[in-house]
Amino acid sequence: MDAIPTAEDLPPSSSGASDASGAPARGIQLFNRVFNRHLMSLALLAAVVVILSGALHEPRELLRDPDLWWHLADARILCTTHHFIRVEPYSYTVAGKPWVNPEWLAELPYWFGYHYLGLMGLYVVTFLALFTNVLLIYLRGCWKSRHAGAAFWATGIGVLLMTVNAGARAIVIAYLLMSLEMAILEAADRGNLRWLWFLPPLFCVWVNTHGSWLIGLGLLVLYILCGLVSNDSGVFQQAAFSREVRTRLLFVLAASVVVLMINPYGWRLVWNPIDMMMNQKLNIHNVQEWQPLNLEWFAGKTAAVCIGLMMIANGMRSRKWSLFDAALVFFAWYAAFDHSRFLFMAALLTAPMLAVDMERSFFLESDEKTIPFMNMVMVVGSICLMGYFFPSNAKLKSGLEEAFPMQTIASIQPSWRILNADSLGGMMDLQGKSSFLDSRFDTFEHNGIFQDFLDIIFLHDTFHLLDKYRIDHLLLSKKAALSYMLEHQPGWKVLRTEGKGDNAFELFGRTGATGSGVCAPAAQPAQH
Repeated sequence: MDAIPTAEDLPPSSSGASDASGAPARGIQLFNRVFNRHLMSLALLAAVVVILSGALHEPRELLRDPDLWWHLADARILCTTHHFIRVEPYSYTVAGKPWVNPEWLAELPYWFGYHYLGLMGLYVVTFLALFTNVLLIYLRGCWKSRHAGAAFWATGIGVLLMTVNAGARAIVIAYLLMSLEMAILEAADRGNLRWLWFLPPLFCVWVNTHGSWLIGLGLLVLYILCGLVSNDSGVFQQAAFSREVRTRLLFVLAASVVVLMINPYGWRLVWNPIDMMMNQKLNIHNVQEWQPLNLEWFAGKTAAVCIGLMMIANGMRSRKWSLFDAALVFFAWYAAFDHSRFLFMAALLTAPMLAVDMERSFFLESDEKTIPFMNMVMVVGSICLMGYFFPSNAKLKSGLEEAFPMQTIASIQPSWRILNADSLGGMMDLQGKSSFLDSRFDTFEHNGIFQDFLDIIFLHDTFHLLDKYRIDHLLLSKKAALSYMLEHQPGWKVLRTEGKGDNAFELFGRTGATGSGVCAPAAQPAQH
């Protein structure tokens, strides 16, 4: 396919205004430079992010995330008291127990957006975080493939994969750091070894942002190990690192490990992701995003298409792989199929390599030349499309009220010992209502609260456990099995119903004796 000429390639008579020498006027030159292929690609990708991400396309999906609200409550404590949280501050079940906040730094952008712009701020910060992830994937794809068209299409497929975890989440901030790590390692492959010294400060930030730093450190170790050997057989072609490079990498790795201790919690923060893997089986087993990838999902089908494209491209025009690139692809897809939440990670790790495959097999011609005027049309169209989907404050407020029973939560009294749905705990934390638990399942699992909660919800010795915790009120989804049972159970009555359909919640109150005894007087919840 021949390159499309730009205005700069046309003769002076066809390019509009020109000076005496026949060169295009400065205004046209500036116009051509601004409305280039990259600006058009990024504008289109930004529009795709808004359209395909449920959190940006539908405000209710953005605001219903249960983790978001306790993240905001955490950041509020830090920003108002100027002290890090060291004990559990919200629930009456584990109040005062030691707790570390492993994502305190990632919480701050969302808090500042919410503090200064309200719900609109959450939307803006979420869009910026997601788009910056897309920008880094696109730039890495351009650097690796040297083809903007291949990078654009590969990044577009990556956006489809990212929809699994695209929302106002701490891990979205952490993935920016993972992309930067990969960009640094890819720069080192191109001979820019000085960039490796940016890794230790990156890990210093990362350990305070999210537990995924452990994956990043593992990728650095994998990069070093793969570079210890030479291989030139079959599809693999790689020269071993020189002694100087190995020494530098080992120093960088050691420094990256040492700086992990630069955090407000010391070794306990470093231990947190390891504890997640070893000691939080209930959390991993019961949370949907930790379940294997379902190929019936749209994102699951996209993953299969992405893998198929890589196989077809390498079948058409096979390329030589480094050991690290091959290991990276295997790890990314294994992690994504084992835990669906890692499909976002698979996108940022594999999309730039997909761009290389697409450029080699599907895009054989250069794409440097484009028509600036058409680029401008695409940019303006993308901006208009994003403006169309941009929510108003009224729509965001309506989305919040659809996602949470805000009036019922506001009616909760300080003296109540309430058993709440785990999806409501974060909002109760932000509203200053003492909760049974929230979606920070780590401390609740360690203290046995999460197991008891599951037993209550799934009707295993329910009334005995309600008496054990002296529960006098419950706030549950109307469609929950426990809600149905309490509607027909003597000693309990529905005090309030709020919401419609799948978002309907019921507030129950104890009226007297139940089949397992009488609830003791409610104790005053812990103050925070």
